[in-house]
Amino acid sequence: MTEIVQVSGPELVTYADELAALLVEIVDGGSSVGFLTPLDRGASAGWWREQAASVSAGRLQVWIARDGERIAGTIGLVRAPLPNARHRAEVAKLMVRPSAQGRGLGRRLLDAVERTSAGDGVALLVLDTESGSAAERLYRSAGWTACGSVPGYAADPAGVLRATTYYYKAVGPAGAAQARAQVQAANPSTSL
Repeated sequence: MTEIVQVSGPELVTYADELAALLVEIVDGGSSVGFLTPLDRGASAGWWREQAASVSAGRLQVWIARDGERIAGTIGLVRAPLPNARHRAEVAKLMVRPSAQGRGLGRRLLDAVERTSAGDGVALLVLDTESGSAAERLYRSAGWTACGSVPGYAADPAGVLRATTYYYKAVGPAGAAQARAQVQAANPSTSL
């Protein structure tokens, strides 16, 4: 059974080498998560270690999925820093090891972030992903709404510019109430 746990800053440092192996595998497999090939494992581990300060400061939350002794996936949540944006957060770096894909692990990681966010008073989550990617199917099936695409926004691991699609999802009671109010304001004849 795969266990999903949120990690602290010091724990993130402890897991940095394992997370680096996952990140390299994901990037080598062609997934666009902000890095180019070839991705050096040492540089990848360094990047994970650098994130520990943000985790310790509360600006970033990271979950890992452990399948026995191996990390099978991870997801992050970036907290909005400005006072007018504290009701929202950004989902980042959802990654599932190819050998663990197709078992619902991505959905479980996403659910963990959504539950925690709603419990913490976050009403709106946002994310972006490469347009046409397998990740889009996951987000749409999980109830996320596409709100636009930007052509040539980010390079894929091979360096080719690709379109990126932005998604959002209202979470928790506050998010659901806000979404209903916006629909009602946009179309007063609609009864919810």
